[in-house]
Amino acid sequence: MGPSAWLLAGRWGVLALLSLVFGMLLAALRLPAAPLLGPLGAAVVLATRGGAVRISRWAFLGAQGVVGVMIASYLSASIFHEMAASWPVFVAGTFSTLSAAALLGWLLTRSRLLPGNTAIWGSSPGAATVMTLMAESYGADMRLVAFMQYLRVACCAVIAAVIARVTGTPSAPLVVAQTLSWQGALLALVIALAGSALGTRLRVPAGGLLVPMGIGMAARLGAHLPIEQPHLLLVAAYALVGWGIGMRFTPDVLAYAGRVFPRVLGSILALIAVCGGFALVLARLAHVDLLTAYLATSPGGADSVSIIASTTKVDMPFVIAMQVARFFCVLVTGPALARFLSRRSSGKGQRDVSQEIHGK
Repeated sequence: MGPSAWLLAGRWGVLALLSLVFGMLLAALRLPAAPLLGPLGAAVVLATRGGAVRISRWAFLGAQGVVGVMIASYLSASIFHEMAASWPVFVAGTFSTLSAAALLGWLLTRSRLLPGNTAIWGSSPGAATVMTLMAESYGADMRLVAFMQYLRVACCAVIAAVIARVTGTPSAPLVVAQTLSWQGALLALVIALAGSALGTRLRVPAGGLLVPMGIGMAARLGAHLPIEQPHLLLVAAYALVGWGIGMRFTPDVLAYAGRVFPRVLGSILALIAVCGGFALVLARLAHVDLLTAYLATSPGGADSVSIIASTTKVDMPFVIAMQVARFFCVLVTGPALARFLSRRSSGKGQRDVSQEIHGK
């Protein structure tokens, strides 16, 4: 190997090592998105210090497909039965959280703190990974959306841990061992790879993730086919998504994220506080415990909240059903809402923000 090949191999080695170290540290802090946040953080460190490596576009899309199938695997008929049985509660809970998030996103957009509709996508309480990947398709800055989304995930996880401690809610054992059928695992992989390729070819916004997710839902709920994914495959997919996002950061973007951090954190804590108020009402209306109500209304996102809920003894079907209902609402209304709120904010001043990010 020549010097350049050795340099590239060294960068990949450092990236893998840093990803492992960061991921283990975050896992020790019990952050639910550690398998993605660790690699993302490692990629940001290398990219902003001149050590960037190129992530294959097809590998990045395939990883999105795996995440899409993973979301589809959360769904079961019982979730929709839960929604139908208590639909007024789900409508009220979903609408209240979405309204609060949209208002705060609009206020951030009005403040010219972030470019274009970035603040609106960054405030969207769907699923952090999905919102980040969709945002780029609709003109938002993926890097700053990721910064906002995963900062909110971390805040929600910490507050959930505090509520669990205060209310004395016991933790549930995390099941790691798997018994997989090779047919289910192979089907999931085919759906992930073929679906992501199809979504890209059809030019569906965020199609690398949404098309596999749709096919996975049809296979699981319509055809009743098994969809199973090994933990190592999910870890690898999260790492690729994290690397793909993190490698887009530059020193200017990182510096700008640091400057806007206090106000972004303030908006996140305000959103969590508003959702906490909704949770108090929901706990009374739905006759569930406080932690269940908090996780159901939490703006952390369906993917991360599902992981948090699986480690505590809460009403899991209720939490997942509420989160999934909101997730689909964001998928359907997100693009139109982002365009509407952006127009209401007007475009004046947005160019100056973009130039500031790029150090001009």
